[in-house]
Amino acid sequence: MAIEAGYSGSSAAEIVGITYRQLDYWARTDLVRPSLEDARGSGTRRRYSYRDLLELKVIKKLLDAGLKLETVRSVFAYMKENLGEDVTTANLVIDGNKTVLIRKDAELIDLVKRGQGVLNILPLASVKDEVDAGIVDLPANVSSLALKREATGTHG
Repeated sequence: MAIEAGYSGSSAAEIVGITYRQLDYWARTDLVRPSLEDARGSGTRRRYSYRDLLELKVIKKLLDAGLKLETVRSVFAYMKENLGEDVTTANLVIDGNKTVLIRKDAELIDLVKRGQGVLNILPLASVKDEVDAGIVDLPANVSSLALKREATGTHG
């Protein structure tokens, strides 16, 4: 198995489409910590894996769909616990403050039990394609996407 070089914080932020400040805050508050190398004081750099990028993109999609960060934290924690490593295998239905997880086996799980609003279905399968496109578009990154996928066991 190839060793994954990973992505710097600035590259991860650019690929996912968030600011470095957001990425730093999410790491410091334990929303998503870099799995390859965490900061250990001044002068050290975080290194994010391909899987970390997928998780960050899911969080960005949840925020873009109108969920508050506190709700995103609970929804994302539940997804990680119950979907294992691949949080991109489900769809979310967001109805105001109500969020329902739809698993591959068509099981519906109410993640947040309150509120009403406009129904919005958030498919997470596109997250991989969006992260891959961000990696390809990253000018300073000439490393092979295939090596990233091989290292994480992610295909397609």
